[in-house]
Amino acid sequence: MNVIRVFPRRTKLTPTDSYAFVGDPPLWLPEADRVHVSCTFTWDKPEALRLVGAWSQHYMHVWLGGPQYGMGSDFTPGMYVREGITFTSRGCNNQCPFCLVPEMEGKLRTIPITLGHTINDNNLLQTGREHMSKVFQMLKSQRKAATFGGGLQASLVDDWVAEELRGLRIDQLFLAADTIGALKPLKKAVGKLSFLPRRKLRCYVLIGFQGETIEQAKDRLEQIWEIGCMPFAQLYQPPDKFIEYSEAWKWLNREWCRPAAMVAMHQKVGYSCRLE
Repeated sequence: MNVIRVFPRRTKLTPTDSYAFVGDPPLWLPEADRVHVSCTFTWDKPEALRLVGAWSQHYMHVWLGGPQYGMGSDFTPGMYVREGITFTSRGCNNQCPFCLVPEMEGKLRTIPITLGHTINDNNLLQTGREHMSKVFQMLKSQRKAATFGGGLQASLVDDWVAEELRGLRIDQLFLAADTIGALKPLKKAVGKLSFLPRRKLRCYVLIGFQGETIEQAKDRLEQIWEIGCMPFAQLYQPPDKFIEYSEAWKWLNREWCRPAAMVAMHQKVGYSCRLE
């Protein structure tokens, strides 16, 4: 069965095969049994609905789905994310006030493990050692080094997890520190993962949430740098609207999500970058 997948916007995860499209139908239309319009972000819902109408002019069966409209338990590699990215679980048991995963995907549950070198689970470390062991074993069979793009919960990085990760070829590993309270477990996790250089040890950092000022966000980002991670700043966006941030906020976000910019900035002020 040929299925066209349509996306409102292109991201680093968007598939690149000949049946994956971004936006309106092209002049050349492939033969297909159905069209799936996939919506990931809340603010893309109007565009996703418009695309359903646009593609319905050419195909009889056009469905609207994706994370914003619920998702099943199955995962098909290469279908809605590019080849190499895989999910081995859905959902999360945490209730972070800024995160929609529990609402959209529910409590954490494992799904069949499929091959891939990039693990995008919302919270792999909540799945338990038996499942994680199978995931790590699968990663050892991959030609490319592993990337933990979904992020690992820093407070769950124990000695067992650290030793398992030490046995892998790792391209990048993401932790997270979205609040001041997250800095202590982050520091502990980084200590256990000291075999990874800063360039491989990334950290998602939500900024601008609940009235946080630019100075407060910058201070937290600096603390994360000093702990030994390479921050990846992300401006907070609520589920019900799109915030248009000031140029100062946008500049801070750009500065703290680009590794080259962060390295250059800290070399100027004399920090040790420990990239290797």
